[in-house]
Amino acid sequence: MSEIINIGVIGLGYVGLPLAVEFGKKFPVTGFDIHQLRIDELVNGHDRTLETSDEDLKSAVHLKYTSRLDDLKACNYFIVTVPTPIDKHKRPDLSPLIKASESVGKVLKKGDIVIYESTVYPGATEEECVPMLEKFSGLKFNQDFFCGYSPERINPGDKVHTVTKILKVTSGSTPEIAIKVDNLYKSIITAGTYMASSLKVAEAAKVIENSQRDINIAFVNELSLIFNKLGIDTHEVLAAAGTKWNFLKFYPGLVGGHCIGVDPYYLTHKAQEMGYNPEIILAGRRLNDNMGFYVANRVIKRMIQNGHTIAGSRVLVLGMTFKENCPDIRNSRVIDVVSEFKEYSCNVDVFDPWADAKEVKHEYDVDLVDKPGTDYDAVVLAVAHNEFKNMNVRAFGRKEAVIYDIKGLLDKSQYDERL
Repeated sequence: MSEIINIGVIGLGYVGLPLAVEFGKKFPVTGFDIHQLRIDELVNGHDRTLETSDEDLKSAVHLKYTSRLDDLKACNYFIVTVPTPIDKHKRPDLSPLIKASESVGKVLKKGDIVIYESTVYPGATEEECVPMLEKFSGLKFNQDFFCGYSPERINPGDKVHTVTKILKVTSGSTPEIAIKVDNLYKSIITAGTYMASSLKVAEAAKVIENSQRDINIAFVNELSLIFNKLGIDTHEVLAAAGTKWNFLKFYPGLVGGHCIGVDPYYLTHKAQEMGYNPEIILAGRRLNDNMGFYVANRVIKRMIQNGHTIAGSRVLVLGMTFKENCPDIRNSRVIDVVSEFKEYSCNVDVFDPWADAKEVKHEYDVDLVDKPGTDYDAVVLAVAHNEFKNMNVRAFGRKEAVIYDIKGLLDKSQYDERL
């Protein structure tokens, strides 16, 4: 690329840091985060999310970290990778994105390009972010500065499909800017890029990726509810059906995390705003959001059948992160299982060798145990960490303990029921 490139990456979490590191191997990059503790950790050469190794951090020789906005003034490309969560009413919470846009607007110059990677509904970049950039910079969109949208596709904990190995969708606010944005990502993405025709198309492509997965998982979760009533093992049914070449292999489970359990609400919000009430997407969300409560109640029924007194009983939950072999606890639906047991006055221990105990306490007010006991009335395997694969889970329970396997990880001899 012939132009001088100086990149600012705003937000150094699961998405921003791996991107900053890859760009930092080729271009001057300033990684910006509002949390000084995060900056200090990265300056000391360690990423607690484990998305980037200490060796990889060292290899980004042109990358520096800061929490000072003024340090971004020399940048001419800004890549925004802040979270886009939902609020307690399951409506899009764009406040992190708005604040990031305000910050970028304060250091924006003529000719600069702002690229958003955060998941949003179609139109959000131009409707919500651009006005903030104009307001705080005093510049005019598509005259003085420009925008791009390139949705993140990071899969936390995945050491195979890393940022450079996932094909990247790109877009720009003008045809010329689209080419510039595409070329920028082509410089690091070995899997290649796909240039969408507009910002809205790229935004829509991202939000339906996870909505599609959510609906597919909701379908097999509903199958699990049906097959349980019929006395059929869902995983055995899926194994048989999966012998057909075009059968899509999805499995039942808890649907959490910062993407699949959140992104559909961005799309449905925009649809409702436009006067359309989506049915399939919201039905899938309702079903998936209730699976934690379903699991806990199935275990309680089994415990009653085995003669346990529910109030005061001891329950062990194995796993707290939203997915296996990853420390990410954001929007983990394991908390629904834990909360439901507590509603029945059960004493619940949660063990997770991957999760940070302080983060879990802060986010969910749950104290992780350092080591499980051996006298539980029920054990629920909630997350398929490698550490749990070869465990004798029954050893944690009393003689009549109920063992429930949400993830389909255990051998038949190790569980009484699975989702």
